[in-house]
Amino acid sequence: MSVGRGGVGAGGSIEGSALGENSRVANIHFHEAPAGPTAVVWPVEIGPVPALASAFQPRRELRERVEGARADGGTVVLTQVLSGGGGVGKTQLAAACASDAVAEGYDLVMWAAATEAQQVITQYAQAAARVGIADGDPEADARRFLEWLATTSRRWLVVLDDVTDPAVLTSWWPASRTGSGWVLATTRLKDARMTGGGRTRIDIDVYTPEEAHAFVEARLAGEGMEHLLDAQVAELAAALGHLPLALSHAAAYMINEELTCTAYLALFRDHRTSLEEALPESADTEGYGRQITTTLLLSLEAAQAADTTGFATTALRLVALLDPSGHPHALWSAPPLLHCLAPDGASPAQAHKTLRLLHRYALITCDTRAEARAVRIHALTARAVREGIPEARLPELATAAADALLHIWPYPDQRHPDLAATLRANTAHLADHALDCLWSPGGHPVLVHAGTSLSGAGLVAPALAYWQKLTADSERLLGDEHLQTLSIRNGLASSYADAWLVVEAADLQEQVLADCERLLGDDHPLTLAARNNLATSYGKSGRRGEVVGMFERLVDDCERQFGYKHPRTLTARNNLATAYREDGRIVEAAALQKGVIADSERLLGAGHPDTLSARLNLINCYWLAGLAEEAGELITQLIADCERLLGPGHPETLKVRNHLAYYHWRAGRVEEAAGLLDALVADRERLMGPDHPEVLTGRGNLAVALWEAGRREEAVPLLRRAVADLDRVLGGGHPDTVGARSTLARYERDLTSDH
Repeated sequence: MSVGRGGVGAGGSIEGSALGENSRVANIHFHEAPAGPTAVVWPVEIGPVPALASAFQPRRELRERVEGARADGGTVVLTQVLSGGGGVGKTQLAAACASDAVAEGYDLVMWAAATEAQQVITQYAQAAARVGIADGDPEADARRFLEWLATTSRRWLVVLDDVTDPAVLTSWWPASRTGSGWVLATTRLKDARMTGGGRTRIDIDVYTPEEAHAFVEARLAGEGMEHLLDAQVAELAAALGHLPLALSHAAAYMINEELTCTAYLALFRDHRTSLEEALPESADTEGYGRQITTTLLLSLEAAQAADTTGFATTALRLVALLDPSGHPHALWSAPPLLHCLAPDGASPAQAHKTLRLLHRYALITCDTRAEARAVRIHALTARAVREGIPEARLPELATAAADALLHIWPYPDQRHPDLAATLRANTAHLADHALDCLWSPGGHPVLVHAGTSLSGAGLVAPALAYWQKLTADSERLLGDEHLQTLSIRNGLASSYADAWLVVEAADLQEQVLADCERLLGDDHPLTLAARNNLATSYGKSGRRGEVVGMFERLVDDCERQFGYKHPRTLTARNNLATAYREDGRIVEAAALQKGVIADSERLLGAGHPDTLSARLNLINCYWLAGLAEEAGELITQLIADCERLLGPGHPETLKVRNHLAYYHWRAGRVEEAAGLLDALVADRERLMGPDHPEVLTGRGNLAVALWEAGRREEAVPLLRRAVADLDRVLGGGHPDTVGARSTLARYERDLTSDH
């Protein structure tokens, strides 16, 4: 029979009568199957190709990448990135390619499982029989089939599904020397051996948010269950990490139990619900054939077998306790984590080797180019791993992870905003998964450190929420009078003050101070810290007459307790200088402030936020003393240093920008001042929220600048808004509210007289 689309074409034939039943072919060039009863019926489909899942998503971008790689020639290898396990849809994408090949009239489409060498050989031998070239010896027939693929002019596609070991296919990769066929392979492996020999790897990730939403919508609509869709569908998809397999199971469960997206999301997030309960085997409506946990961790056993260090399981459990979005690779050089891997301590090189092993078997992603989120894991894989951690091991693992986070946390962290944000996120995830372990016997320092980091970054609202929760946890687990609880309540009070909730701050600080004096004594460091914070809140609330005396006493006590140049004493001296300045004692304030700056630069460094803050306080002294030119030179220098060292959005930088605008206003450049204030208000509103007192005060200052620039019609409505907001947020009696209201009354009076 004819083989090519136009007959024998490329020539040659095999004469069936010349070959006996047990003959061997010496020189194989197969172009045509023998005629007669065993003649091949084209097209040939060997497999069969798996059926596409319900509501299958075409994933056009991935298909385009596959087609592009195919057009370049060679083998296309479908693998996955950022997945940490199965379920991303490699097999489904390959099945879609195979189905399209069948529909397009390919002469041969073969689907072969590729987990073992013998499995591949057997299937190739069967394929040889189907195309009429078998001779009864499986391995020889398999090689005949490869040669036929290489030389035939017929169009063909061979899919090698689930390659678990590149060595299996060393001698069994198909190729097409005529360009008429191509190979598609699926694997979990991120192994360099998969991409040798002209093979191209296409990384398959989870669904995009849009694809995940479309899948859930189509799946439920296909069952007439559209009423289960609600506003939480995107949140549900995100909670499942946009993993195709998990979304398939979840949608089936929702259909079976008639649960809305909101109801299922609540069930899934309930800590009492295991992964197998939320995504049960009964929800495997597509016949995938494995439980979700088994699917996610399918390659763990192979990774353990290849693990020469013996650290793989412990390392995977540590990763699972941290943020799935990633943590720094530097964490794996921290002694606490290295000692957790091995009692005698592993080396950083061994830890890295273990991470790369887990990466190779697609359980995690380890990419040092992506620091500070170099080590990542899919959220569902992490959950599956956590559910398998023995209860007795959890405290050790959680403590090691917390110690390691604290070990690599930079101080001050404001100069490393991305790293600081990553470390805070990892602390939050660790607390979510092992909270009780971090509170026994006392609260782990990393919990407080994360709160301090939030406050230092000027993230006022998140910081306040964090300190409120931390205080509640400490009171519940340690008791109201535990030293740690007192310290955390002090942090909460400072967070209230940062949010300009000065009444709440002062009330809580008075309670904390009374408890510290009663339980710890007048000279305990925590008592002194509480006194400092209370005096600061009194200053913000306008009780300035009390503040100077409080800070003078505090400086004396800190000098006696810690020494003249201790950081705690420096803070107290800086605050006393501020109190002097606000009390009109400018000369004393400036002299004290210069000493603080010199000591702070020597002890903390020129780029430390406390040093930069002290320089700003000195500038304020110069302005009040009428030294505008000197103040202008210093403020220009300071803002450049703040932007370079802390970044343009840091609270200290924003504060200096505000003072720069004030300098321009004082110098008569009101249009420039208005422009600076307009940008500053917008940045503060974006970073701090519309109701932060500094946003409201800044809006009032902008109105004043506009008025002074002659833009009165713009200034009055803006100041009215500022007064209303200040009255609502700070109260009618607050000095800022009183001042803004008085200015507004004068402006309205002047505006009326002008008209």
